[in-house]
Amino acid sequence: MSKIKIFSLGGLNENGKNMYIVNVDRDIYVFDAGLKYDNDINLGIDYIIPNFDYLIKNKKNIKGIFLTHGHESNMGAVPDILEAIPNINIYGTKLTLEMVKKDLTKEQIAKSNFKEIRPHAKIEFGKNYIFPISVTHSIPDALCYVLYTKDGAIVYTGDFVFDATMTGAYKTDIGKLAYVGKQGVLCLLCESMYAEKQGHTSPNNRVSSFIREVLHKNENRIIATIFPAHFYRIQEIFNEVSKTNRKIVIMGKKLQETINKAIENNYLTIDKKKIGSLTDLEVKDTVILISDEKEKPFANLERIIKGYDKYIKIKETDTIFITEPSYPGIEKRTAVIMDEIAMLGANAVSLSNKKHLLHHASREDLMLMINLMNPKYYFPVKGEYRNQYANAEIAEELGIPKENIILKQNGDVVEFIKGKLTNNREHIEVDQILIDGKSQGDIGNLVLKDREMLGENGIVIISCTLDKQTKKIIGGPEILTRGFVYVKESQDLLEETKRLSREAIEDNIEENVKRVDYSRIKNEVRERLGKFFYKETESKPMIITVIQEV
Repeated sequence: MSKIKIFSLGGLNENGKNMYIVNVDRDIYVFDAGLKYDNDINLGIDYIIPNFDYLIKNKKNIKGIFLTHGHESNMGAVPDILEAIPNINIYGTKLTLEMVKKDLTKEQIAKSNFKEIRPHAKIEFGKNYIFPISVTHSIPDALCYVLYTKDGAIVYTGDFVFDATMTGAYKTDIGKLAYVGKQGVLCLLCESMYAEKQGHTSPNNRVSSFIREVLHKNENRIIATIFPAHFYRIQEIFNEVSKTNRKIVIMGKKLQETINKAIENNYLTIDKKKIGSLTDLEVKDTVILISDEKEKPFANLERIIKGYDKYIKIKETDTIFITEPSYPGIEKRTAVIMDEIAMLGANAVSLSNKKHLLHHASREDLMLMINLMNPKYYFPVKGEYRNQYANAEIAEELGIPKENIILKQNGDVVEFIKGKLTNNREHIEVDQILIDGKSQGDIGNLVLKDREMLGENGIVIISCTLDKQTKKIIGGPEILTRGFVYVKESQDLLEETKRLSREAIEDNIEENVKRVDYSRIKNEVRERLGKFFYKETESKPMIITVIQEV
């Protein structure tokens, strides 16, 4: 019999940053390794990933990271993990691994252990084995993973919907899911994002008719924003444009590469004659596709709106089409974007998050999955806590005993011994890593605090030059400010700042000394000026003192 521990390093009580750990005796299986976007909470932070110190400490026991699909919320942390653990095995379908490699350097790709897998092909790890099953999501080759142990199967669904119209690489193998359920599922980890939504997600995940309506109602140029990894939406757009005389111009090298690669591997079925070039940008009825890479959502669209884009300038006759419904955490940003477009006089169209849904399981989808799996224990994952709670209520409604439904936070350990849930109160230390641009390290709270202070109150720099022999002031103090006061209207304030700075420096230089305590001088300048600025302006700018000897 086995001792099984399950916990999350990210993904519980939040949207994104998914990383779930299943520990079977000494073997560690990692399911997904995602990021989430910061959405302007922290200044300058592009995205956030789970702290993976646990993986670093236990890297010898890790069998691999098993990726369900190629969306950033599920695989976006892989490049950062590979920096710290270059030899870790990364499992995924061909498309998923291609999406990961787009964010890696050539050196990282050469060093990494990528293991391409196919749905329904068993992967053995001694006494345990993993069985991937194809499920339906907005990107092809999405998987649900079944980890078979002596005490029963642990099933992690990933993101899914049940939609009978989705075929080929999008199709769910319901027969395989039902077969797993008949064999006996110990614990089912099931997504929760749409647990509060009634009915099935389908057909509200399909928006071909809405795209058709936008194309027909707007005769002029359309600028459409897409998420590059939402292949199904890209296919829908091309399908509807192919019924018109319009051409599509794909902007951005990465988006072009993604679409070309998908066409080459038959993940997208597109008539290449419909793809235009830069010469078609100004044509009246062109459809322009823009997207965002690993940045904040709408970053490329914002650049166009502000007039910074080299190729595209918004005209009053343009229609801006946001082709994905807003999701939790991005609603405010979407509203701001819509206002900015309206101010330019252009038309703005977006999908309603009430009528149109992403490819995630709603209430009836979750019920169907639970009935197919028939798990002994049910563990709602992926989503805010209210979503997890709503998911738990669905399971209880279907007859799973309340004591067998697991509601946890990141780091809380669930333990099964001999197939029975124990009263384990163990907690793994969890945190998050803030990533700014290409920086691989955590930005940290001190940096964020400095950015907050600079953003709110600005900066004052005091520079002064001393004689190397006498230690007397021979230059300055000079005052430089940014974001604090308007210099032309604050000359009296700045003159007093100079006087106080000179006093603080001179008071801390003793007669006939060979060495000056610059740290003491800087603290004294900061102390005196800080009180003065707050008294005069009620602001607390960052104060930096620079002293040099010549």
